[in-house]
This record gives sequence, C-alpha cells and structure tokens, in this order.
Amino acid sequence: MRIIDLTPETRADILNDLLKRSPNNYGQYEETVNAIIKDIREKGDQALFEYTEKLDHFALNDSNIRVSRKEIEEAYEQVEPAFIEVLKRSAENIRAFHARQLRTSWFETKEDGSILGMRITPIERAGVYVPGGKAAYPSSLLMNVIPAKVAGVKDIIMTTPPNREGKINPGTLVAADIAGVNRVFRAGGAQAVAAMAFGTRSIPKVDKITGPGNIFVALAKKAVYGYVSIDSIAGPSEILVLADETARPEYVAADLLSQAEHDEMASAILITTSKELAQRVSEWTDIFLQRLERKEIISKSLEHYGYILLADSLEDAVETANAIASEHLEILMRNPFEVMTKIRNAGAIFLGDYSSEPLGDYYAGPNHILPTNGTARFFSPLNVDDFLKKTSIIAYSREALERVHGDIELFARKEGLTAHENSIRVRFEDKGV
Repeated sequence: MRIIDLTPETRADILNDLLKRSPNNYGQYEETVNAIIKDIREKGDQALFEYTEKLDHFALNDSNIRVSRKEIEEAYEQVEPAFIEVLKRSAENIRAFHARQLRTSWFETKEDGSILGMRITPIERAGVYVPGGKAAYPSSLLMNVIPAKVAGVKDIIMTTPPNREGKINPGTLVAADIAGVNRVFRAGGAQAVAAMAFGTRSIPKVDKITGPGNIFVALAKKAVYGYVSIDSIAGPSEILVLADETARPEYVAADLLSQAEHDEMASAILITTSKELAQRVSEWTDIFLQRLERKEIISKSLEHYGYILLADSLEDAVETANAIASEHLEILMRNPFEVMTKIRNAGAIFLGDYSSEPLGDYYAGPNHILPTNGTARFFSPLNVDDFLKKTSIIAYSREALERVHGDIELFARKEGLTAHENSIRVRFEDKGV
C-alpha cells in the first residue's frame, strides 16, 4: 500500500477522491432507472415479469413469483447444519442488541388539565431488498429484518432476484425464515424496488424499503424516496484504522483487506503516527494479498482508494478520521477507549485487537447497515427507530387553553394567519352569532 504524509493538502485530495464514489455521481444511469419505475407504475406485474425475463432470464408469472413454504423447507436441507446454527446465534445477538433500542409511548398530565405526549407505533409493512447471485449476504438480511421485527412491524416482505432456473440462494431463504420474513418474492433490480414502492397485483406496497443492491437498486431507492421511506443510499464499503506503534501490523493489514475485498471501489485507510508500523502494514498487505481469493478486486481497491497516512500527531489523525467519517472505524492504540471519546463521526467503532470489523458484520449484534461516503456526520446505523413512527398527542382543557390563548392569538396575528387566530379566539367569545 502507498504511504503518504498526512498534510492539509493530502487530506483534501483524499476526501475529494472518496466522495467520487457516491451513488449521487452516477447520473448516467438515472434515465434507465426512471424508465423502469415508470413502467412498473403504469403496467404493474406485466412490466415486472417482462423485466425479470429480460434481465434475470427467468419467466416470472402469477403462479411462481412468491417463494413457497416447501422451497424454504428444501433450502434448510441444502444449507450446512452448522451454518444454520450460526445464523440462529447471530440472529439472537442482533435481536438482543436491538431490543435495547425500543422506546414506549409517553404522556404527561399537568395540573391545569393539559396532556402532552408521544405515541410510538411501528410502520405497517416493510420491504427488504436482498441481492442475488454471487452477492448473497444472509448477514445483511438479518440486519435489515430483525430491527423491523423488534419494532413490531407486522408484515415484512422480501424481494430478491432469481437465477435462470428461478431458484433463490438457499442461505438467503434460511436467513429470511430465521429473521421472520412473512413473504418472499422472486424479483430483483430497480423493478423490484418500484414494485414495493408503488405496489402491483402480486407485490404489496410497503411503507419503507431497506437493503443493499447495485447502482440501479440504489438509484431506484433514491427515486422512490418520498413515496416510501428508505434506509439510505449506500455507497461502497469503507474502513479506517487508527493505530499507533503498539498495534500488531498483521492485524491492521488483515482488517484493511477485509473491506477492500468487497469491490473495486471500497476504501481502506490506515492513519498512524508510526512510520515503522506504516511500513510493516504495507508489507503484510502484500503477504496476505497472495493468499486471498479475491486478490484482483483487492488490488484494484487499494490502487484507487487504499492509503496509509503518516500523521505528525494523534490530534491530526483524529481530526482526519472525523473529516472522513468512515463507515467502519477501528482504533488499535494503547488507550483505544480514550481515543474513542474524541471521535465524533463514524458509523461503527471497533476498539482493541480482538474487535475486528467482521465481528460487527456477522455476529456481535449492532447493525452493520451503516452510513457511508461521509454521511456518518449526520446519519446513524439502521436501528429500531427506523421502523417506528411518532405521533404527537395534545389535549388541553378549557382552563389550560384560557391561560395561553392570548399568546397564541398574538403569534398568529404576527404571521398574518387570521384564521388561525380566530380558531383560538372563537372559543372564548360569547355564544351566539
């Protein structure tokens, strides 16, 4: 990996390069995506079936679009029993972590008779998009579905593209069953997102769409936002490691490569104050690269978005980490918890030698659907709140309103909204016309 001195200029250049990976920069595909969405809105299932045959090479129809219970049971027979047990344990960890995020409705009654509160209720139906083919990630399915289940969503549907034989990855089906998906539909791409957003005869309209996908899926989610809610417009994966001279270079190198293997646009960055560590990490990445299956993808990822940055001070390193606002941030330092208190922007923080990023991807429990492309400055990981909606409750007695009606009427007059003023004033005028 290339080693670069961290300066204000190199930091600005790197930030600029990283932002180029945002899905917002792929406008050349928007016309295609918008055309697909328009077709689905106008033709419903007919367009959905046509796109599936054209793009996934499977003849979809009314009778085969929904995955049957028998297919799910057959999937269990095709998946290694040990892996099924791992999926169950992972699901339980995710469920336990997200259960702590639950909040309840609340009401406050005052002496004057006024009641204020917040009613918290789950959305009615959630839709989860799951990639198919080689990009089958049961872990992401668990991370998307379980928070919705914990929130109390009654109906969770899933769409995923079939192969040429109409089959769905068995690991995906088993994970869907363990997580609690109610219905699974064979449909992928922008057309599946549009079907969930607007509804067709076969696929019901949902209230929120979550889940990863390719650039067409990402742009489709962006296009339907407002008709439904979405989780985020996810960009390529990224990891940033803050390390000092106490870090094990082989651990740092292995962790950087764990994200670089996702795709050629993934980002892997080390920031350190130790020149010796920087050099040894670079050496270890070369060693590991020779033994990893996805070395071609990793090599291209590191070539474009892989950096080892040499900082003059811990303060410079932390400042740069906060500017990058990485999806995954590892702190491998003498006092990782102390350094963690200085971090303001990160999707997830991993502390110490034995908290490497894949622990969060698969097993620990916190959600791995994280903000990317610097959006950790204002976005959070997917969580239970994403599947809840909050309704304000206001109930005033006459006595309570009488004490403040003059204030409200004055406020309305100052905004030039006399009907607002009248709505309050009429309640304290003499009866009769």
